[in-house]
Amino acid sequence: MNSKIWLSSPHMGGNEQKYINEAFAENWVAPLGPNVNGFEEDLENFLGEDVKVAALSSGTAALHLALIQCGVQPGDEVICQSMTFSASANPIAYCGAIPIFVDSEPETWNICPAGLRQTISDRIQKGKKPKAIIVVHLYGMPAKMDGIISIANEFEIDVIEDAAEALGSVYKGQACGTFGRFGILSFNGNKIITTSGGGALVCNTKEDKDKTVFLSTQARDNAPHYQHSHIGYNYRMSNIVAGIGRGQMEVLKDRVAARRSMHDFYKELFKDIDGIKVFSEPSSDFYSNHWLSAIVVNPQITGKTREELRMTFLEDNIESRPLWKPMHMQPVFENAPFYGGGTSEKLFNDGLCLPSGSNLAEDERERIAKVILNFFGK
Repeated sequence: MNSKIWLSSPHMGGNEQKYINEAFAENWVAPLGPNVNGFEEDLENFLGEDVKVAALSSGTAALHLALIQCGVQPGDEVICQSMTFSASANPIAYCGAIPIFVDSEPETWNICPAGLRQTISDRIQKGKKPKAIIVVHLYGMPAKMDGIISIANEFEIDVIEDAAEALGSVYKGQACGTFGRFGILSFNGNKIITTSGGGALVCNTKEDKDKTVFLSTQARDNAPHYQHSHIGYNYRMSNIVAGIGRGQMEVLKDRVAARRSMHDFYKELFKDIDGIKVFSEPSSDFYSNHWLSAIVVNPQITGKTREELRMTFLEDNIESRPLWKPMHMQPVFENAPFYGGGTSEKLFNDGLCLPSGSNLAEDERERIAKVILNFFGK
C-alpha cells in the first residue's frame, strides 16, 4: 500500500527543541515561565491591533473563559455559527447556556449577517436577548466581519471570534481574531502551527487578559495562603508547550504561504473540471490562510458525489474529509433552535476537505492529482 497522505499533519520548523531544552535547563516546567511570556508576545506582535494574548491549554478552554467573561450564565442564550466543529458550541453547554444556531452564507461559508440580525430580533421578541455571538472563520476564510460587528454593536452584544483555523488570515487589512471582544486561537496538532495541544485567548484589554490568566490558574486570590473567591480552572499553557509554539512562530509566515500554495494547486487542477467549486476568497477584502483547501462537488454536473471521491482517495491511502456536519444536525444539539435556509446542509452534503499540509512533497501532490484526474476521467 502507498504511504499515508494526511489531511493536515504537524510540520515542525527545527527550532522548537531549542526552546524546550532551555525550559528543561532552567527548570521552567510549570505552567509559567519565559516561553509562555515569549509565545504570548510573539502572537501579540503578529496579530497587531494592540491586543493582549493569554496562552492556554486549548482553544476550547479559551472559548469557555471568553463566555464566562462575557457574563454567560445558566439559561442564557448564545448565538453560534452552525457550520463549525463541535468545540465552537460545547463551551456554551459548559456554562449551562443554550446555543442558538445560525446558518451560513454561501460566499465565505460563515455566519450570515442577515440571518444573524433576524435571529437576534426574533430572540428578543421571544423575551430573551442573546448574551454573546460566536462567529467562526471556517477553514481559515474570514467571515464578513463588517456586517457582523455592526449588528453586534447595534444590539450591544459581545462578539467572540473562533479563529482556531484562521491564524494568519486577514479581513480588510486586519487580522482575524482581533475584531471581537475576544478571539480564540488553537494550536492543535492539525492546525497551521501546532504546540501538539494548546490554544490562546486574544483580548482587547490588559484587564481581560489578567482576568483570563487569573481564571485559568484556579482563580487564586492575592493572599499568602490559598484563598479562592471565584471558581477557577486549570487552563494555563505550560512552559514546555509554549516552547514548541515559539519555534513554530518562527515559520508561521512560511506555513501560511505553503497552505495558500496548496489552494492554488487545487485551483489549477480543477480549472477544467465542470461542476467543482474550489473554496476561495470572494474578493480582495478577504485573505485566507487556506488552512484546509475544500471543494464543493455538484453531482448533477459531474455525475459523481463527494463521497465517491473520498472513497477513491481512501483506496490510495489519501485522507480527505467531509465538511463539518452543522451543529443543528448533531444529535447532541437536536433540540437547540436553528435559524437558516439550508446553506450549511447543502455544503455538508456536497463538500470535501482535501489534503492541505504545508509539508506535502511534490510526489504526494502528483499522487493526489492522479487520483482526481482519473476519477473525473481527465
